[in-house]
Amino acid sequence: MESNCCAPNTDGQDVTSCPVSGTRGEAVPLITLKALLTPAALARLRPEEAFRLCLDPACDVVYFSPSQTYGTGDLKVPVFQKNQAAEIPVCYCFAHTRADLGKAVASGTGPALEASIRAHVQAGRCGCEVNNPQGSCCLGNVVTVLRSLDRQEQA
Repeated sequence: MESNCCAPNTDGQDVTSCPVSGTRGEAVPLITLKALLTPAALARLRPEEAFRLCLDPACDVVYFSPSQTYGTGDLKVPVFQKNQAAEIPVCYCFAHTRADLGKAVASGTGPALEASIRAHVQAGRCGCEVNNPQGSCCLGNVVTVLRSLDRQEQA
């Protein structure tokens, strides 16, 4: 019998939604978990399962699978989507925090900062899959934060 990727799992669980918040999660590559879980959390990892990222900022769960969850305390780094503090990285590869982006907007250098990150990405220097807890490029987060801060600055 051919497997159906869209069929519900055998447990009847909705594995695309966080078991705590119910928020639909985004798929995350296994290499991201291997790179960012603490040693104790990594020792519990079931690599045969597919993991998703819970984006709900009010939920402590970062990664979940049909049988496992990992919270913010299980990661080596703070999670941008879960922590609004100024010192939290927005760009994990080149270490730009919310505070750095705020200073760039205030000084009018936000576009130059964004261009700098884009140049690094285009040169193949980023490692978002192993540095960013979302397991994908953080440039979108950088652009979103810069635009938001710029609107606040102009208001």
